[in-house]
Amino acid sequence: MNGTGERAVFERIAARLAARFHGLASAETIGRLVADSHERLRATSRVDAHLVVLAERFAAERLTALAQAEGRRGKPVPEVLFVCSGNAGRSQMAAALAAVRGAGRLHARSAGTAPAAELELVIVEAMQELGVDLSPEFPKPLTDELVAAADLVITLGCGGACPVLPGIGYLDWTVPDPAGRPLTEVRRIRDELDLLVTDLLTTIRHEENP
Repeated sequence: MNGTGERAVFERIAARLAARFHGLASAETIGRLVADSHERLRATSRVDAHLVVLAERFAAERLTALAQAEGRRGKPVPEVLFVCSGNAGRSQMAAALAAVRGAGRLHARSAGTAPAAELELVIVEAMQELGVDLSPEFPKPLTDELVAAADLVITLGCGGACPVLPGIGYLDWTVPDPAGRPLTEVRRIRDELDLLVTDLLTTIRHEENP
């Protein structure tokens, strides 16, 4: 894609997001996040064919988080951000399990401090066994907006790389990295994460109903 064509695509994406985030973000902010999201994903992704679509999804997630962090959009449930290095295994599984098990009691996001090119197929397979489809997901870089919007940040092996902001809770879950492991081991890691998520939801429930 040449420079002119790329600008035209970005302008179309920005126009769609401007309608969606009317009153929540300026046109300048939207344009900046669209271009930055595309550039960040292009730096790590191996798949150019869907890069524009993924960049729009990522920019929308960042705009939502920015509006939440700045108080222009409410948070009806706690926002939990799961962070690992590649965002291709542990944090993706944990966020998906939290969304499924939480049944609307929290909203989960995930990100990586050094995003991988794609999710490992064995991760997708292990989650599919629980009826959770991770195939549409993709590794996303950790950004300031995602951290600032969180009520709780849970790190999985990358705590030192995650910025610490006041007013946000932090936990570190010591769980093995599933990268390169066979399905049997990935299942064990998945099940360990499932237990941790269940404990987290119990804690959230108690905080809601002391």
